Amino acid sequence: MSTVRRDFRSVPSRDAAETWSAIVDLITASSPNAEARKELLSIAGIVASVITDQVPQSSPIVVTCDGPRTRIYCLYDDDALDDSASNEAKLGFDATKGDWKVSVAVAAEDLSWVQAALKKQTNRVVARDAADGIEVDADKKSARASAVALDWQGFLKP
Repeated sequence: MSTVRRDFRSVPSRDAAETWSAIVDLITASSPNAEARKELLSIAGIVASVITDQVPQSSPIVVTCDGPRTRIYCLYDDDALDDSASNEAKLGFDATKGDWKVSVAVAAEDLSWVQAALKKQTNRVVARDAADGIEVDADKKSARASAVALDWQGFLKP
């Protein structure tokens, strides 16, 4: 699975709500799915609070779809003021194609309320503990690993 990274300038360059709006623009720019945009904008206040806490500085917002995985980080303070540190370029694919999902990293102390609030609005956007890292589909990973068998004896022959 390929991965795309984007870095968005946030506070003080733009406030947290404007940052989320710019991220939604990125995610939905190539999408004919107007419902996806509406769904993502419906959780703006919740995600803006996470952005305000600066969690996406080190733990990305992850968008998965039938295409590449997109990891979105936020830049803060002096980094947010330096335009050369950001990468807000459009995606070359529809990030809401197929069974798309968004995973937002959240500080442990806020995880329960963010999960509950998101669950009321959407089933496509979930919160994860920032300390846990990015969830990887273990079944797909183990299937790929078992599909390749290396013949060490054949490999070592001159």
